[in-house]
Amino acid sequence: MTEQQGQQQPSGLAVCYRHQDRETGIRCTRCERPICPECMISASVGYQCPACVRGASAAGRGSAPRTLAGGPLVADTRLVTKIILALNVAVFIAVLSAGDRLVTDLGMLGHAWDPSRGGWDFIGVADGEWYRMLTSAFLHQEIWHVGFNMLGLWFLGPQLEAALGRLRFTALYLISALAGSALSYVLAAPNQLSLGASGAIFGLFGATAVLMRRMNYDMRPIGILLAINLLITFTWSGIAWQAHIGGLVAGAAIAYGMVHAPRARRTPVQVLTCAAVLAVIVIACVVRTQQLVG
Repeated sequence: MTEQQGQQQPSGLAVCYRHQDRETGIRCTRCERPICPECMISASVGYQCPACVRGASAAGRGSAPRTLAGGPLVADTRLVTKIILALNVAVFIAVLSAGDRLVTDLGMLGHAWDPSRGGWDFIGVADGEWYRMLTSAFLHQEIWHVGFNMLGLWFLGPQLEAALGRLRFTALYLISALAGSALSYVLAAPNQLSLGASGAIFGLFGATAVLMRRMNYDMRPIGILLAINLLITFTWSGIAWQAHIGGLVAGAAIAYGMVHAPRARRTPVQVLTCAAVLAVIVIACVVRTQQLVG
């Protein structure tokens, strides 16, 4: 086949003309070459490949390149992923240096008595320490824990960052982390201390599944990987399954709103989607707080 037509895979999908290891069901509206999320540039109608956009820009007909979800196209599609990874590793090193006190002060905790503070001093989200819902998503105590989570981040993050853009990817990650903490707060025992980026990582799993469906990719790889992780979630002891499910649902919902938003109202729809998920998180946490201390 010619380069324009693309090579056909056994699955029936073509491969990106710039990345031969990536299957895709989307083609450039100008030259009809197959393009993957990293190569897609939003146009007035459909998506165009980088070569066609460069040609249009040179002729004075082009507009600013955009990702699949409408974000600005950038050269480094791993920047936010690398920053998040670096933050997790830095906090892990801090935990190794500071010991359990840092985990107790920043981990996800609903409502519990801290004997180290004396008297009847309670700590947790219900006592106004709302920051725990986010700081806990950057905390790890074990090398295997941070290792597996960062491997998942590096595996899933760059593709989502390329398809969504930096700002949208950051929102997806952070809101998924908050959703994981929120479901833990609502369903787990109030004195159960939990930590880790797993809620956010499961949000990336959910978003990846939505993106692959949107791009007509073969869903089997992500389906198998997600099934394995869910099996581990519900069979291994010591895992806060609530955080995993909360992040998964939020990540899928946010990604759906981002990649399916109508082009003419894309940004408002995406903002409203994120706001709606945040509203659910806030309402659930307020209700839970009233149950614990009201």
